[in-house]
Amino acid sequence: MQRFDAERLEDWLTHLETLHPSAIDMGLDRVALVRTALGLNPTFPVLTVGGTNGKGSVCAMLSSILRAAGYRVGTYTSPHLLHYNERVMIDQVPVSDVALVSSFRAVESVRGEISLTYFEFGTLAAMQQFVAADVDVAVLEVGLGGRLDAVNVFEPDVAAVVNVGLDHQSYLGETREAIGFEKAGIFRSRKPAFCADPQPPQSLLDHAAAIHADLHLVGRDFGFQKQNEDRQWMAWSKGSAHRHALPFPALRGDYQLGNAALVLAMLDAVQDRLPVSLGDIKRGLIEVEWPARFQVLPGRPAVVLDVGHNPHAARVLRAGLDQMGFFPQTHAVFGMMADKDIAGVVACLADRIGVWHVAAPAIPRAATPEKVGEIIHLSATGAQVRIYPTVAQAWQGACKSAAENDRILAFGSFYTVAEVMAARETRT
Repeated sequence: MQRFDAERLEDWLTHLETLHPSAIDMGLDRVALVRTALGLNPTFPVLTVGGTNGKGSVCAMLSSILRAAGYRVGTYTSPHLLHYNERVMIDQVPVSDVALVSSFRAVESVRGEISLTYFEFGTLAAMQQFVAADVDVAVLEVGLGGRLDAVNVFEPDVAAVVNVGLDHQSYLGETREAIGFEKAGIFRSRKPAFCADPQPPQSLLDHAAAIHADLHLVGRDFGFQKQNEDRQWMAWSKGSAHRHALPFPALRGDYQLGNAALVLAMLDAVQDRLPVSLGDIKRGLIEVEWPARFQVLPGRPAVVLDVGHNPHAARVLRAGLDQMGFFPQTHAVFGMMADKDIAGVVACLADRIGVWHVAAPAIPRAATPEKVGEIIHLSATGAQVRIYPTVAQAWQGACKSAAENDRILAFGSFYTVAEVMAARETRT
């Protein structure tokens, strides 16, 4: 078999899209074979984060605190917004094109006839990059599910499920019980496992018990409490002293306190190998960045970017919007994938949005704006719906329509928000 080779990252990414007959192929056998051929056996701690929503925020806070403590941190997340390099970061800086190409070449050199999906190839390349860079710790975000996700081919020292909601049902199952079992697949026997869902599926609890994972549950084994009106809070976990007077994370939304409490509990579980001080924690929380997760941009009208794309995320987004105060009108730049619960997302926000600027992101999976418009009319009685050929034009339409004191919300998909971000860059 002739090996592919190229100098440009763009050519490699195009190549990865053609390697496997399907974009998603659940299973670890093929990935494990290539991992073994590469000799990828990390000696540094691995922190794995799964869940329906909030995974990226948890990874960002873990990485920020560990970096503040002076550790060399490798972080792998997905998908990216504007550049593939965002997926693979070392010390919170995206790795270079040259470094990624080097890791892609390493994977390609040993995979032989083994077919890998885009995500599987990228996951192996990310870990190869972390090993080559001699990081002190790797923070890995699960891509889809957990049990059969490529990230799960690497043994975690600590694993966490942020929450369990309905998403990717065609791959993970139609119920929270089925999905909970898949997500619990990242837990390991006798190792710390965390779940920050206040109502975890019984399947997750049963699997953790069956493999004798050291399961920690929010509200029972760790948690948080707001302390006063000065934007401070307290975190607690069993076996560790309570931490008082913590600053709110730089990531907006009160729900981030739950994510932050999970982060601190996970760090407590590895404090013998990766000790962090209270000062490191405070600095990491203050300095953390994670674009397009209820990100409020400066200026007027107010602009909110949020990649939420399922009803669970939409409910969290609704709460965040309500905390922002009064705006005469909210304009939404909106586009979703056809395989998502569009009606469920719209229903969560129907009474918070007055004008919908609808377009389809430039990806085959996207729902047509006409179909999305029909769904909006069914749930949002009296709402104005405007259809556009592209997301960039929808963004421009929202900017022209919104008054100075109004609010513009771009949401519905990573792809939608990415195209809005690109349109803003072009404009500036």
